[in-house]
Amino acid sequence: MTTTIGVLALQGDVREHAAALEQAGARAVAVRRPAELDAVDGLVLPGGESTTIDKLLRLFELADPLRGLIGEGLPVFGSCAGMILLADRIEGGTADQRTLGGMDVVVRRNAFGRQVDSFEADLQVAGVSDVPGGRPVRTAFIRAPWVEEAGPGVEVLSRIPDRWADGSAVGPAAGKIVAARQGRLLATAFHPEITGDARLHGLFVRIVQASRRS
Repeated sequence: MTTTIGVLALQGDVREHAAALEQAGARAVAVRRPAELDAVDGLVLPGGESTTIDKLLRLFELADPLRGLIGEGLPVFGSCAGMILLADRIEGGTADQRTLGGMDVVVRRNAFGRQVDSFEADLQVAGVSDVPGGRPVRTAFIRAPWVEEAGPGVEVLSRIPDRWADGSAVGPAAGKIVAARQGRLLATAFHPEITGDARLHGLFVRIVQASRRS
């Protein structure tokens, strides 16, 4: 049976996420309207500007249906701004900013700084790089958030190391959580869709497929 995964197509790397999902063996479709949610087995929330996506979700009347579906167990993968949208609580947001929620985490918005502070790094990610034949995941951070706090039901998949591979100091980001999972929800502070590594999308496809069997 084909696994159909939607990509929220209001802003962000929609085509890149769709290509990575297809590479991971799923059928990817764009989602812009509430009715289109009925046709998907899971959903990706791409990066972008979290406050803008929040406003667009309300404008397109997707916010409330999505909150309901997440509460009912819809598998969702949020990257960068998508991580913010999945968080139950955020730091550094605007006064009127709302999230979809579902993950028992506190996420700090723009924690890594401005656009000029963007960087790439190889990180260990549980469930991906720790499997037989696995290797570190190439990650891209662009005005990225991080997780300040995670509840007891949240599985931490990746943290920023205390030092980079060349021995240089990391700074205040050391030890911060940048990938996490809670049940059928997966979130990364980085953009896995732009580095040519579809293994995290493969992990999400497996989460979606397992949810269909349960």
